[in-house]
Amino acid sequence: MRKSNIIKVNFKLSIFILILMVAFGCSNNKEVEKPQKEEMTAAKILGNPNYLAISYGGYREKSREIQPTIAELKEDMKILSAMGIKILRTYNVQPKLPHAANVLKAISELKKEDASFEMYVMLGAWIDCLNAWTDKTPNHDIESPANAGEIARAVALAKQYPDIVKVIAVGNEAMVKWAASYFVQPNIILKWVNHLQDLKIKGELSKDLWITSSDDFSSWGGGDSVYHTEDLEKLIKSVDYISTHTYPYHNSHHNPEFWKTPNYLSNLTDKEKVDEAMSRALSFTKNQYRGVVNYMKSLGVHKPVHIGETGWSTISNGHYGANGSRVSDEYKQGLYHQKIREWTKKEGISCFYFEAFDEQWKDAENPKGSENHFGLINLKGEAKFPLWEAVDKGVFNGLTRNGKPITKTFNGNKENLMKTVLVPNTEYPK
Repeated sequence: MRKSNIIKVNFKLSIFILILMVAFGCSNNKEVEKPQKEEMTAAKILGNPNYLAISYGGYREKSREIQPTIAELKEDMKILSAMGIKILRTYNVQPKLPHAANVLKAISELKKEDASFEMYVMLGAWIDCLNAWTDKTPNHDIESPANAGEIARAVALAKQYPDIVKVIAVGNEAMVKWAASYFVQPNIILKWVNHLQDLKIKGELSKDLWITSSDDFSSWGGGDSVYHTEDLEKLIKSVDYISTHTYPYHNSHHNPEFWKTPNYLSNLTDKEKVDEAMSRALSFTKNQYRGVVNYMKSLGVHKPVHIGETGWSTISNGHYGANGSRVSDEYKQGLYHQKIREWTKKEGISCFYFEAFDEQWKDAENPKGSENHFGLINLKGEAKFPLWEAVDKGVFNGLTRNGKPITKTFNGNKENLMKTVLVPNTEYPK
């Protein structure tokens, strides 16, 4: 190679190296831009199969006067997160029961400790009628003066934790007429829903905060036409989405036609009869859900309808036990939980499954009362049958509740579990 050519090659190589050095230096001087985490809103969370929902109460004792500590709530949040839960539902913000406020604080602390921790809340504000829970006759046409304070506290928490509170629910089964101790007329729920919507318009609450009421399917017009009122129509148009409840478990006693084994299935084995009954239970839930959707659409309204509550208790010494509809056991709970999750995920419906943990305060004087046993995890920290597979997969490894690791009920012995399973019954004194 001629000397002039060698000089040209060396010159070009020097220039190339210089460019690389400058580029490398500039890249080092630049701050590495971190991708911004997408802000999740109710519209993005509800109906998202990757954001499982659950109803949550962290009470461990026989009285709500003994509030769970922040440490206990954080313990529960980690367990729920391990289960894939990313949004939970609370029920009230009453001054003497700071449970919801403490849940929000616990989540906030966990987020500070671990930036990847993700949990959101559907915050409930309890609504009562005048004279509710007193020795006076409830006046269902007039609201309790305590309601204003309840709404104000919910608003304050939504402002304090806008990154966590994504939904406010005005009332819990507050319009259904069988809630004789406290129910109100729809115009009262409508008043507070409109109030919250106005705060969004004024910019005092996030425009992305969704407002609803969480009530029985019948209260949303999915059943008896007695609920089909002008105020309910206005309410349906005012909420951001409908949160409906459906309980085939309770209807096994109160509306048992679906629970009865048809004659053409009489030759099945006992297990097959139970399996068929659980398929009918899911159909029952679907029908109640569709009743709400159909009524809403009949009004010319098209908006999301999600399930605010549905669940299955595992123990009962009353209407739902061995001397009643025989609906209560872990095997049936497992089938219902699996079926409801599969259906709602497929259909893009959020289901706030009721509930995460057993709570013994609900029927404190009757330890075997069904209301105490709707949880997927019992008070011993044992995962019931619906979560056995999760335990086997190591989902709960390293996690504890009350200092105990999450183990399986029945020591994981399915044969022993199946001995507790009874064939559905509808022939008993009501």
